[in-house]
Amino acid sequence: MSKDEHTGEKHAHDDEVTTAFGVDIGGSGIKGAPVDLGTGEFAADRVRIPTPQPATPQAVAETVAEVVDAFSLGTHVPIGVTFPAVIRHGVAQSAANVDDSWIGTDVEKTIGAATGRRVVAVNDADAAGYAEVVHGAAKDVPGVVLVVTLGTGIGSALVVDGVLVPNTELGHLEIDGHDAESRASDAARDREDLTFEQWATRLQRYFTVVENLFWPDLIVVGGGVSKKHDQFLPLLDLRTPIVPAGLRNAAGIVGAAHLAARRR
Repeated sequence: MSKDEHTGEKHAHDDEVTTAFGVDIGGSGIKGAPVDLGTGEFAADRVRIPTPQPATPQAVAETVAEVVDAFSLGTHVPIGVTFPAVIRHGVAQSAANVDDSWIGTDVEKTIGAATGRRVVAVNDADAAGYAEVVHGAAKDVPGVVLVVTLGTGIGSALVVDGVLVPNTELGHLEIDGHDAESRASDAARDREDLTFEQWATRLQRYFTVVENLFWPDLIVVGGGVSKKHDQFLPLLDLRTPIVPAGLRNAAGIVGAAHLAARRR
């Protein structure tokens, strides 16, 4: 805000952004909504379109453009997209649940060309984790926050004093000779028909290793299974406080919108 010298009235700068648009690209659906950056809430109802199969760069980019075009957005509105891959400088270095042809593709340029807008692309777990820091379970927590999503695999986001450290991929730590997510993900619990008590033993081992590496001030657990947090989080014995995520399925869209607005 600026203040008029003569009247003392405050005026919003023309480039002050209060709304950004987030798109969450998943293996089964592409979801998007405008986000009120002040509250973290959707400024309009979310739109979801099934992910095209095969999920090639051009097909996904065209679907994202459909989602964006479902809203009347000003050209100044920042667009952020989550992507199920390691993203370095806008380029996908891997591909999970999308076509392998994404590897080496500039996600930001490809989707930017389809939408006719400047696009910021981020790893999906990073977006969800950042949203938890800004509006969710880790809001106003200083220091090191680790957000871990337990789902098909294990996603992670590391945020230090509000700054995202991207692409941590802590689900792929090797623990006791195994890729961590192969034993401790929610999919592993389902696959092996583990009770929550049995699964908690594996989570205990995983989170102990992680907290000894990073010494976080708070661990936030997301993913669909976080709705059942009372069945496994109380079974863990960690020195770090560990809490369920607050934003659930909205986190990816909210985080992508915020990260896009920050990089204007």
